[in-house]
Amino acid sequence: MVTPSEIERLRHQLSLVQRNEAFLLHAGDCAESFDACTHENISNKIGLILSFSLILIWGARLPVVRVGRIAGQYAKPRSSSTEIIDGREVLSFRGDNVNGLDPNDRTPDPERLLSAYFHSTTTLNYIRGLLTSGFASLHHPRDWSLNHVRSPSLRTEFEKIVDGLSDALDFAKTIGVESNIGYEQGGGRGTMGEVDFYTSHEGLMLAYEEALTREFPLPSSVRQKEPSTPPVEREDGDVTPPCQPSLSAAARISASKKHHYNTGAHFIWIGDRTRQLTHAHVEYFRGIRNPIGIKVGPSMKSEELVTLLDLVNPDKEFGRITLITRYGAKKIENYLAGHIRAVQVSGHPVAWICDPMHGNTHTASNGLKTRDFGAIIEEITACLRIHSECDSRLGGVSLEFTGELNDEGYSVTECVGGSMKMSEEELSLRYESFCDPRLNFEQSLDVAFMISDYHKKEYSEKVRGRTKGGRVGAVENVLYAELGAPQPTTSSSSSSAAQQTTSTTSSASTAPAPSTTSTGAPPATTSTTGAAATTTASRGTTTTAAAAGGTTAAGVVGGSRASSTNSESTVVVVQTQVVGGTTGTGATGNTVFSSGAGAVGVESGVVMVGAALVGVLVGLGL
Repeated sequence: MVTPSEIERLRHQLSLVQRNEAFLLHAGDCAESFDACTHENISNKIGLILSFSLILIWGARLPVVRVGRIAGQYAKPRSSSTEIIDGREVLSFRGDNVNGLDPNDRTPDPERLLSAYFHSTTTLNYIRGLLTSGFASLHHPRDWSLNHVRSPSLRTEFEKIVDGLSDALDFAKTIGVESNIGYEQGGGRGTMGEVDFYTSHEGLMLAYEEALTREFPLPSSVRQKEPSTPPVEREDGDVTPPCQPSLSAAARISASKKHHYNTGAHFIWIGDRTRQLTHAHVEYFRGIRNPIGIKVGPSMKSEELVTLLDLVNPDKEFGRITLITRYGAKKIENYLAGHIRAVQVSGHPVAWICDPMHGNTHTASNGLKTRDFGAIIEEITACLRIHSECDSRLGGVSLEFTGELNDEGYSVTECVGGSMKMSEEELSLRYESFCDPRLNFEQSLDVAFMISDYHKKEYSEKVRGRTKGGRVGAVENVLYAELGAPQPTTSSSSSSAAQQTTSTTSSASTAPAPSTTSTGAPPATTSTTGAAATTTASRGTTTTAAAAGGTTAAGVVGGSRASSTNSESTVVVVQTQVVGGTTGTGATGNTVFSSGAGAVGVESGVVMVGAALVGVLVGLGL
């Protein structure tokens, strides 16, 4: 179904994620079904992934690696071999490639494996057809409706993002980057119409995976020697060990040797239930060249994680391993930092991505499985912050979402919350999942807007930090407030906050300076030693402290210190604050486009355009 060249291309792109030069979007169904293998469902799902990635590219100014949970995700692990339905004990439903969802169709049937192969190839063939016929260029922001957004303030924020993105794409067409002639009328696919898309599924059924495993020689371009990454000295004095190229020295010596590829998907992962060190799944995964994912949850010990990495990637090759963390919003604080530090010490190159879905499932009052959107956002924001605190970087997200619509054109109703403020009473309206609940189209774009907005502000504060001596005005984020999650902070805010929480002595006046706390935030306390004010507050609280000398410093206490390697981004609105008589001004009030060298600065209200292209195009050259 897939080729070694495609697999090696994905390995390369995942190595960029590991180097913080790309962002990974891993998304799709919890489990696919044969009945849902229709052109409408496939088109809607791919369209949602493309829309989501476009929003991320615009905000992060990074290429997005798109990996779908599609064309093979037909098996599901179950904790129990049986379940009770209507008072009768029956075999658990293990996915369409094993047995049927109907309680009377639970006997495992090997013929279903052939059906799974047929539906996988059919899906993949249709995806290839879509992406080579201009489909990707159709999913522009002007086609997105925001009528579902019930909060006026949240709709305003979304409209700013959509308008800015639309302007960027219009500009691209004006200067000739994008064709105004449709693909069907003989026009080219254009930058927006040519995207890489990869398939994935959990490598659960080894007999099926082995039947799709083939031996191939390495593609000729991969046989060339690749440079390794040199050791890097961190700020704390420790040295990050060198990372090896995606092809080990031993593999280069035997370049003519054939290697095993799983040709059923570009990317497969080991689930939390099948990662035992001495079991067959780990043995199989360590023998294939496909990039692989490893689910990491609360039950994973740090030493076990490192041992597992040693087994599946002994040569520490780039692009090989993606760690998919899935703790739950209430447990992430207890586990993620320890896992990050263990991997850092081991020297293994990995891509860290956050799965905020599986640890946040609960049963609603009406008996339906659901997930709370606020908890999903909370885990993502905690992940961003913890990675920053550990001198690490969140490289992507793994989401279960769907663009499916019913006959009337309405989205599914499986997760509560989000901008549409879905309630538990509304879940039964269009609950379609036969496995785990999924985010619908509108809720998925909520997540995309949030992550995009985070990266825009991160870059904005880095720029302002350089021009203002590292002191950046903090702003209350409407998106986080409205979507029900604490707000992470960006690198400059955290750095500034860390400075203002350090007690110092000074020859200046010893009078304490006033402090202010943003509306809606928990009260902050202020203590002074010498001339400087020390401000402390709960996580996510926006505070401003002024030293007695009249200078101002603003930040968000306890928030994220995520660093960015981005060279392109936008500047977003922040407020002007007056503290103790001294004014501290944040960024100007309008969206700004930048394209690196040659960008011209214009006052508030005017779009800034770079010398060559608008910044959003940086992420589109995939």
